[in-house]
Amino acid sequence: MVGREGGRRPRTPRASERLRRLLVVVPYLVRHPGTELSEIARLFDVSEEQLTSDLNLLFVSGLPPYGPGDLIGVDIEDGRVWIDMADYFERPLRLTRAEALALYLRGTALAASPGLQEATALTSALRKLGQGLGPQTLGELAERVEAAASGRPAETLEVIRDAVRNHERLSIEYYAASSAERSTRAIDPEEVFLAIGNWYVVAWDHRSGEERLFRADRIRLARPTGVHFSPRGLAGAGRPLYSPTDRDVPIRLLLRPGARWVAEYYEVDEVLERPGGALEVVLPASRLEWVARLVLRLSGEVEVIAPPELKDQVRDLASRTAKRYERSSPLDVEATQPPRNHGRYRS
Repeated sequence: MVGREGGRRPRTPRASERLRRLLVVVPYLVRHPGTELSEIARLFDVSEEQLTSDLNLLFVSGLPPYGPGDLIGVDIEDGRVWIDMADYFERPLRLTRAEALALYLRGTALAASPGLQEATALTSALRKLGQGLGPQTLGELAERVEAAASGRPAETLEVIRDAVRNHERLSIEYYAASSAERSTRAIDPEEVFLAIGNWYVVAWDHRSGEERLFRADRIRLARPTGVHFSPRGLAGAGRPLYSPTDRDVPIRLLLRPGARWVAEYYEVDEVLERPGGALEVVLPASRLEWVARLVLRLSGEVEVIAPPELKDQVRDLASRTAKRYERSSPLDVEATQPPRNHGRYRS
């Protein structure tokens, strides 16, 4: 984190990282009460100090009115940990139809991923969820999702996993969302991992001569080359999803309450609380194009403070987007209605 003084402070764990860690640590401790703190830290690759700090959050986790039965209990004694879940965890989970459908679609896509050890249990749970939703809600949707998930993206992911296991170089066709460009690259893939709902591949990119992180669903084609490589020890799961470069430009944004999630989703160098629940953040980016698209998509919730050229790009993108919709037929406009506040972006 970089402060106003320009000095660099130790990086504070982001709330999203701590939440993801607790979501796997807590179920483990419920199943294995009395596990030693040192063993948990080793299993989940986190320091005992950070783990203790995470667990202390559970003392204040619960629902109103925050009585003894409404909070999660944590007991750390003689270096061992016990967790008592709050009473409401005993109640059956109640989902709205929209929540259940979203869970079904995401789970079905995930269950089709090759090599997923939990696929059998997940498939069983999805079958029960599908029965609860019923044919009136799903219709032919289930078959369509399964067909899409079992197609080329799953095959490509399996090719990548094989290359990781065998340390084999791949030739890939990749779509870069930041530049909207397609390219052919030779990569040495070292790890595949899941983060914030997407599969990522960390690899050495021979085109740039640098380490790169690729989203697996944007790899259109992956071909083994027969050339083997020695792993460089690139960091995989748990790493930031953006790797700083010497070409980065500091982007200063004001995030209103509806866009605060940007500070958790993307890597940021500075976060400052502002009146009214807003955040001022500095976000590093080597390309302005994708930031302009993000600002336009969140128009009304994001204000560009700097640099000036980003403001110009947002204006230009908004103008081109408006003209595209103006050229659409009435039927097309109705089917693909743009956000109503497209013309009210702030910069």
